[in-house]
This record gives sequence, structure tokens and C-alpha cells, in this order.
Amino acid sequence: MGKLALYLAVFAFLANGQDSADLKKILERLDKLESENLSLRNEVRELRTKLEGPTPPPAEPAMPSVEERLDVAEKRIDEQAQTKVEMSQRFPLKITGMALFNTFANMRHSGGNDFSTTASLAPSRMNSSVSLKQSIIGLKFDGPLSVLGAKASGNLFMDFYDGNIEGNTITLRIRTGSLDLDWASRSLRFGYEKPIFSPREPNSLANVGVSPLTSAGNLWRWQPQVRFEQRIRLAPTTMLKAQIGIMQTSEDVGSAAGALVDRRRPATQGRFEISHDFETGARIEFAPGFSASQTHLRTNGQTIPSRLFSLDWLIRPIEKLELTGIFWNGQNIQHMGALRNGLRVLSNGRAIPVHSQGGWAQWSIMPTNRITFNLMAGIHDDRNSDLAAGQNARNRQAAGNIMFRIAPNVVISFEGANFRSLYLGQGTRVNQRYDLAIAYMF
Repeated sequence: MGKLALYLAVFAFLANGQDSADLKKILERLDKLESENLSLRNEVRELRTKLEGPTPPPAEPAMPSVEERLDVAEKRIDEQAQTKVEMSQRFPLKITGMALFNTFANMRHSGGNDFSTTASLAPSRMNSSVSLKQSIIGLKFDGPLSVLGAKASGNLFMDFYDGNIEGNTITLRIRTGSLDLDWASRSLRFGYEKPIFSPREPNSLANVGVSPLTSAGNLWRWQPQVRFEQRIRLAPTTMLKAQIGIMQTSEDVGSAAGALVDRRRPATQGRFEISHDFETGARIEFAPGFSASQTHLRTNGQTIPSRLFSLDWLIRPIEKLELTGIFWNGQNIQHMGALRNGLRVLSNGRAIPVHSQGGWAQWSIMPTNRITFNLMAGIHDDRNSDLAAGQNARNRQAAGNIMFRIAPNVVISFEGANFRSLYLGQGTRVNQRYDLAIAYMF
């Protein structure tokens, strides 16, 4: 009430026109009263704190007991035991692979095969079917300990492919596998893989049981091998990778003289890749390679050389565009997954190697993260003078596919392919194949 009275007095003075000296005294009194009121409030607050004590902090939640924590841990262990794969040596093991469903149609020159790689000389019935036999199951492991200072790892991939014609018996077949020892700048691999000089693969879900562009430039036949790799950093973004190894060949895979030769022979192979990364994200890789072995003819002890030189590449001018492929030239190379014209036995018993050249190339376009277009073509061309009449002297294949990634691990692909095979003295035969594939990656 005192403050109200003072305000009223100020108003009265102003209304009556009092002089400024009296008004100044009134304002000073008001300031003094405000200061005293503030001091009184602080004293009352301090006195209340002393009488009641400090405000206790909020109570922390009670910690679970030892028994409760043990019960939770046991439940989590039981859940993990239901999903894990345990190895006897306690190595981490991963199951991977692809469930692949194919439905396809072949025109009249497929030779009656479901998965033909050439156009047959004689026409046959058109055929179509569905298949799951190109599905893949894989195992990968990484060793937690080093072996001779190297990290140990490995893999094994299998499928159910039983040949070019759908059979009633389902077989589990080894595709590829390896045991790897990796040091900082070198590696040692014991494997069952493609030839060392031909590591690249076209992108296709239509041909998985055998590699895409088989008999049309892609030398892919998986064989046992041992390879050593040395990596040399030439510059911050430039790398040299040198590979050398021994591969076991399979000599009796289709030539007319297949029953006359030793079944297996060692081949020396190598590949030397130089790669460079650009600041823009572009990348280039070029790699010359070679293969050298001997084929033994059991009938007369003759030795037929097998020689091949190659150059493969990867060119990525921008992130969403990529060109890959290989060119090769050689002789007696049927044991690498090529056309089966490795050598020819003449009427006098002498064998001559068949000279060949070929290769393949693929453009991959990725406009989005979910869509990929692949355009590929390949050729295998044997020298006509080394062949007999009626043999397949040249085989070409062109194909294109579009892959839709409808989920992170589900891909739908549609592919069309054209095969053109030239038979000496018989002309060219043409076949088409169309394939719809659904792949579930796991």
C-alpha cells in the first residue's frame, strides 16, 4: 500500500504543477524502496533454504540385479545359437549365394539344348522351359589369425547345373573356390578358377551355369591352379599388379582327337595389370597376359604347342558408364572354354594346332542405382585352313539385357541373344534365345 500511496502522491504533484526539485526527491525515495524490497526477498530465500535443506537430486533408476542380467544374457545367447553357423576351427563363416529362376525360349537352331552357346548346323524343335539349376550356394571364411604373417581367407561356390539339357537328377557341382594368403603387397592363391589371363566376366543372369559369351570369345573354363600376385604402387593413384601361376588344363573336352591326347597338362600363365584412378572418379585398367603349355599325343608321342597372348581392359570415363573386354590370339586353346577345335589329326597321323583369335566387349550403362543396361558381343574365329569341312569355323554372339533391382537383394533381368555360327562348306546358321530371370541374393 505504501508504494501505491507514493505513486498517487507523484501523480498529485504533477497534477498541481510542483517544481522539479520535489519530484526528484520522490523518485530517489522510490529507488531506495525497491532496493530494500529486493534485499528482503533474498534474505527470506536464504532463510528458507537453511530451514528446509537443499533440494535432493532426482532419484536414479534402480540397477537390475545380477540374476536379471544373467537371464537376459542367456536369452541372447540362445537367439544367436539358432542363427549362427559354427566351424570346428572357430573361423567366421558366411553363407552367400543366389536363388536364380530362369524361364527361357530357344528358336530352331539351339540343337535341342536349353542353354546353347552356338547355332546348330541342323534345325530342331523350338524349346522353352523354366529352371532353378543355375542357382548358386557359396561359403566364405576369414581366418582370425595370420599364417606366416598373412591373413588367411577362402571361398567355395557350387551350383546345380547338370548340362545343357534339363535332367531329372539334381547334382551339386563345384564352380569355383580358393584358399588365399594375403600380405600387405603380395598374395598367394590355391584355387579352382578362370584362366589367370582372363579374369573379367560379362554381366548376365541368363548364362550362369557356363559363362556368358562361351564359344564367342570368353575363355572361362574353371581349372585347378596356383597363382602368386605382387602389387607395386607406382604413384598415389597408379598401381601395377603382376600375377604368375600354374594351371592344370583339361585336354579332352571335345576335339575329334580328344581320346588320343593326355587328359591333363600343366600350363604356365601370367597377367600384368596397370591401373590408374583419376580425380574425377574415372578409372582405367589394361592388362596383357599369356598362357603356354604342351599337348601330348599318345599315339605317336607328338607334342602340340598351346600358346596364347591376350589384352584385357576396363575403361570407366564416368561413374555410370563402363567398357570391359578382352582380345586374344593363340593356337590349340580349346581346353580353356573356347570352340572345341584345339587340334586336327591329319590322314598321315601328324597333328597340327588350330590357330584362333577372338575376344569380347561389353558396355554397361547405369542411369540409376536400380537399373543397369548391358550390351555385349563376342567372337571366336578359327583359321579355316586348319579345319576340316563341316567344322564350326567362326562363332559370334551379341546380347543385351536390362536389370532391375526391385529390392536391395532382388534383381529381375530380361535378356535377348543372337548366335551366328559359320560351318565350313555349309554356310551360317542363326539362333535366338530369350530369357527372363529373377535372382534373390543372400
